[in-house]
Amino acid sequence: MKKLINATDQVLTESLSGFVSAHADLLELGSGGKFVRRKQLKPRKPVLISGGGSGHEPLHGGFVGHGMLDAACPGQVFTSPTPDQMLEAMQATESGGGVLLIVKNYEGDVMNFEMAAEMAECEVATVLTDDDVAVETSTYSTGRRGVAGTMIVEKIVGAAAETGRDLAALKTLGDRVNQQTRSMGVALTSCTVPAAGSPTFQIGENEMEMGVGIHGEPGRKRVTLAEAKDIAAEMIGAIRKDFGDRAKGNAIMLVNGFGGTPLMELYLMHHCVEQELAGSGITIARSLVGNYVTSLEMAGCSVTLSLVDDELLGLWDAPVHTAGLRWCM
Repeated sequence: MKKLINATDQVLTESLSGFVSAHADLLELGSGGKFVRRKQLKPRKPVLISGGGSGHEPLHGGFVGHGMLDAACPGQVFTSPTPDQMLEAMQATESGGGVLLIVKNYEGDVMNFEMAAEMAECEVATVLTDDDVAVETSTYSTGRRGVAGTMIVEKIVGAAAETGRDLAALKTLGDRVNQQTRSMGVALTSCTVPAAGSPTFQIGENEMEMGVGIHGEPGRKRVTLAEAKDIAAEMIGAIRKDFGDRAKGNAIMLVNGFGGTPLMELYLMHHCVEQELAGSGITIARSLVGNYVTSLEMAGCSVTLSLVDDELLGLWDAPVHTAGLRWCM
């Protein structure tokens, strides 16, 4: 294992310290490093909180700021945060508008966020993301997994929260975006959790894992490495099949790197996906390419399509200012 670390049990603590220090104009670190929060909170706005195991950066802490999340709770690498983290984040940020929890569909995340919601002394609603089309049930999850589409939910709902929508409206919106979002990933290599010191799974030099999860969970099948255009065709075929008759109209497309794939290859994949969608009835209205929901240093990528109308596209375009995503239009 070759990593830029000191002690394995201090990786998260030291990383969070560096992260918040580097973005001190935007962020504050909660007590004991249990959460990251916006430095400037908007009074009485419904608070958006997400979180999950670390190792997927910039998700979720990198999306704390204007137009997205108000706080994020990081667990240890690939390990769910504990209920007290979410509870303390809620207590530090909620100011009368209630709390919307955005939770990826993994058993540990779901259980711990539910426990925190039950202990909270304010109104709490939850949006559960489950955009992965690869498998229905896998390691850590019952039902579809929440993967890169979670970031799109956080962006659109976060923009709506800035406009003054109430908690019920934000939950309805988040559920709607999740239902219109589908993702599929492929891994070319494994990744190594620092505390483990060895790869999460073994994969041959000429193999790829089609439908891999963001923790290295098994996908649909282990197959021989193919050309990018063929990988794109299989991923888009699975997404379109899952959408069924809804696979038409404008879409936001995210080509998301898992941490170990160069941007040159991610943009090449964007080209291949664009070619695959030509004449399909789906129009790419907006694109985002880069490392947004990673799996440590895993090589590979995922493709996400989120079907949008003018309202959702406007919310996507709305200003955002976070460590991991920022634009002004």
